[in-house]
Amino acid sequence: MNNLKILVILCFSLAYPSLLSAQDTVNISDTIPTGQKQPNKITGAISIAVPSAMIVYGALSFNSGAIRQLDYSTKNELLKNNSMWHNSWDNYLQFSPAVAAFGMKLCGVSSTHKMPDMLILYGLSNILESGIVSPVKHATSRERPDGSNRYSFPSGHTATAFVAAEFLHQEYKNQSVWISIGGYGMATLIGASRVYNNKHWVSDVVAGAGIGILSTKIVYWTYPYLQKVFCKKEKQLTSFIVPTYDEGGLGLSFISVF
Repeated sequence: MNNLKILVILCFSLAYPSLLSAQDTVNISDTIPTGQKQPNKITGAISIAVPSAMIVYGALSFNSGAIRQLDYSTKNELLKNNSMWHNSWDNYLQFSPAVAAFGMKLCGVSSTHKMPDMLILYGLSNILESGIVSPVKHATSRERPDGSNRYSFPSGHTATAFVAAEFLHQEYKNQSVWISIGGYGMATLIGASRVYNNKHWVSDVVAGAGIGILSTKIVYWTYPYLQKVFCKKEKQLTSFIVPTYDEGGLGLSFISVF
């Protein structure tokens, strides 16, 4: 199997399920007409089932010889063809879909939510994703392909990238499908780069993608209820701290919304 085939298969395994999971709509909006047609139950079920299946696939790699064999065969094929690369651009580009979302908002492109809500939604999505990824990494203690540490499963970079991609999709899906495709495409490249960087197994990035997508969907589904419970009619300063995870290290980000 040549390098191009490996890359195509890896990208397809991430991108196709991700685009399927994007077939939903958000209940609350400051731009969508109130008479807009609501999604049917089948579409909603698919949007949940696809990222859930990706997470299950990753979890099964601990007990399934076939899935684990694919992990090893992919790594061996890349090593045999000298296809591994070593770069750090994925440390920064994992956030690019979210940067695009905020950038378009600042440029006046109509989004599902106003800027303060966007900041809160993105922050909460990362809190939930980090709250899942970090404990699972420590609990599973899977060794990375390069042997650098035992925080391989799931891929935090991939989870963060797909949080950003799903966030971009949720905010601009009513503008153009190509915006969603672009965001998911970038997240998919981040996932593929983690395998090519010899930092993760294929099952790590598939599970990470599922966690990122599902975390963001959960936040968007529950946000209207959180608003009713915590938000008052009067405008006020909103501040919160977002935990981040990178290569076995925990960090904090402070966000204030005026």
